[in-house]
Amino acid sequence: MTTTVKDVMTTRVIWVTKDATFREMAAALREHRVSAFPVVDDDRKVIGVVSEADMLNKEALIDEPGVVDGILHRRDQVKARGISAGDLMTTAVVAVRPDDTVEHAAKLMYDRGVKRLPVTAESGRLVGIISRADVLSVFDRTDAAIGHEITRDVLLGEFMVDPLAFQVTVMDGIVTLAGRPETTDTGHQIVWRGPARPGRGGRPRPPQLPARRASW
Repeated sequence: MTTTVKDVMTTRVIWVTKDATFREMAAALREHRVSAFPVVDDDRKVIGVVSEADMLNKEALIDEPGVVDGILHRRDQVKARGISAGDLMTTAVVAVRPDDTVEHAAKLMYDRGVKRLPVTAESGRLVGIISRADVLSVFDRTDAAIGHEITRDVLLGEFMVDPLAFQVTVMDGIVTLAGRPETTDTGHQIVWRGPARPGRGGRPRPPQLPARRASW
């Protein structure tokens, strides 16, 4: 099973409405230590995102209008004159669904150069947010925990084979499976070695079993 966005996303999201003032947004950024937040309408549907960069553009134009005018893009100059979230927000929102894979979310973050993505239902309603830290959390397992979960969730739970037929070794997140299950040809053993892919809830799993055969 593949880890999905809903397995790792944060459901307590800091959001604002389009009428939120610059001062309110600055206070929220400072209090909650976030770098951006979604802007929602009355139905809590995401209509935009305000980031630190959007707000810094406004501050820059206020402090140094003569100098910064020639540096900032025209679009940023217009946004910088705004006094509310509706004036400053970026409306081209990049969002993910709860059932999207973590890999998909990670690729979007990389391609768009963002640190977090709002998570929306099919209706567009905000249900959570996923950050880079959330994406990386699926790999946060000790070797001992990975070995235990491979035995319990993969060998017993998914493949329903006798775990005593395998030797499970994990070192620095790399899983090595070696053994001779009853379904293999006599005189051969199954050998698989590679990094554990996160499954649902972050549980590790090899991509397939077997991946390679080796002489006994």
